[in-house]
Amino acid sequence: MKISVIGQGYVGATLAIGAARVGHTVFGIDTDPLKIKELEIGSTTIPGLVKKEILELIKRKNYVPTSNPAVIKESQIVVIAVPTPLNDKREPDMSFLESACSTIAQYAREDILIVNESTSYPGTLRHFIHSKISSLTQKNFLYASAPERIDPGNTNWTLKNTPRVVGALTEVAEKVAIEFYATFCNSIFRVSSPEVAEASKIFENTFRQVNIALVNEFSKIAHKLDFSTYEAIRAASTKPFGYMPFYPSIGVGGHCIPVDPTYLSYAANKFGCNAQFIDLSNRTNLEMIQYVSDRLEEKMNGNLRNLRIQLAGIAYKIDVDDLRESPALLLLKELKNRGSLVSWYDPIIGSKFPGGSEKLSIDIDLGLIVTPHSTINFSPWQGSRIQVLDLSPTTKDYGWPKFL
Repeated sequence: MKISVIGQGYVGATLAIGAARVGHTVFGIDTDPLKIKELEIGSTTIPGLVKKEILELIKRKNYVPTSNPAVIKESQIVVIAVPTPLNDKREPDMSFLESACSTIAQYAREDILIVNESTSYPGTLRHFIHSKISSLTQKNFLYASAPERIDPGNTNWTLKNTPRVVGALTEVAEKVAIEFYATFCNSIFRVSSPEVAEASKIFENTFRQVNIALVNEFSKIAHKLDFSTYEAIRAASTKPFGYMPFYPSIGVGGHCIPVDPTYLSYAANKFGCNAQFIDLSNRTNLEMIQYVSDRLEEKMNGNLRNLRIQLAGIAYKIDVDDLRESPALLLLKELKNRGSLVSWYDPIIGSKFPGGSEKLSIDIDLGLIVTPHSTINFSPWQGSRIQVLDLSPTTKDYGWPKFL
C-alpha cells in the first residue's frame, strides 16, 4: 500500500518508519525542508529511530521523506500527524490541522482513507477535518481517528506493542483503518465513533495532568507539615492495589500533558460544561514555577539577585531533545526576572535554545537538577562545595536533597 503521512515530527516519522518496516511505501511529508534533509541522510534524534534502518528503508524506497505534497495523489491512505499546540492565549491552535486539510483536499484521490492521529478535542474529525475538507472539494473520502500513543524514549512500549484505538465515521472506513494498523500494531481496539477515540486519548493525558497537580499540591503540604514527600509516596506505593505513584516537579512539559487537557476543557466549555477540575489542575501545575522560585528565594536568605544559578537539563523529559512546553524554560525566565545570573547545561539540547548549553560550572552559587539526562556527568558538582538541589520528578538519588 502507498501511504502519505503529513508531519514528520516524533509522531509522524515514527509512524512512517513503522509502516515502511512492514513493506508499505510511505511518503513522509513535512513543510520544513531542513527536517526532510536530515531524514534523507538518516540524521534524527527521534527516540526509537535508527540511522542505518532509515537509510535502508529509503534505499528500498519504502520510506520517502519529501516536502512535495503532490505525492498524496499516489496514496491510498493519508495520515495526519501534525502538531496541535496552544496559542498565546493557551487556547487550541488548529492552524496545522487546517493546513493539512487544505493539502488533502487539493491532492488526494477520491475514496481514499484519511486518518487523524493528531491529538485534539472530541469532534475534531467529524466537525473540523471532515467539514473543512468537504468545504474545499466535492470528492468523497473515508474518515477515521486513531490517536497517537507514542511515549518518546520509552523502549518498553512502542508503536508495535501499544494497543491502537480506532474509531471511524463509517463501517467501511473502520474496516480499512483496522486492516492498515493491524499490519504494524499487535492490538487494535475498535470504538463506536471517532469522538470516543479522540476522547480516550485526551482523557489519558488529563488523568496524568490531574494526578501530577495533586502530587504537586501534596508537596506543598509536606513542606509546611515538615515531612518528606518522596518518603510518603514510597510508603503509599507499598500498597499493592488501588494506588499508583506520581512525583512532584516544577511543572509539566511536552506536547501532551500540558496541552491535551486544555483541548478537553475547550470542548467542554463550548457545550456549556465547566471543566473545573481540569482547569484547576492546569493552574496548579503552572503555578509551581512561582512556588519553587519563592522556595529558592527563602533557601538563599530571601534574595536571588545576582546569584549565579545553573540548571542541569532544560528539556521537558529525560533523554529526549524536546523543549515543547518545558517548565525549565519558565523557571529560567522567572529566575532571571528575580535578578539571578542564570545559565544552563543540557548536552541533548545543545545550541537548540538561545544562549547555548554551558558545561557544568563550579563557579556558581546554586546548582539545580531539573532534567537529569543519562549523559550528564555530575562529577564537577560532586567534587565541589556548591549547594545543589534536586527538582526532578525522578526517584533516582543523585546525592543531593530532593527539594519538593
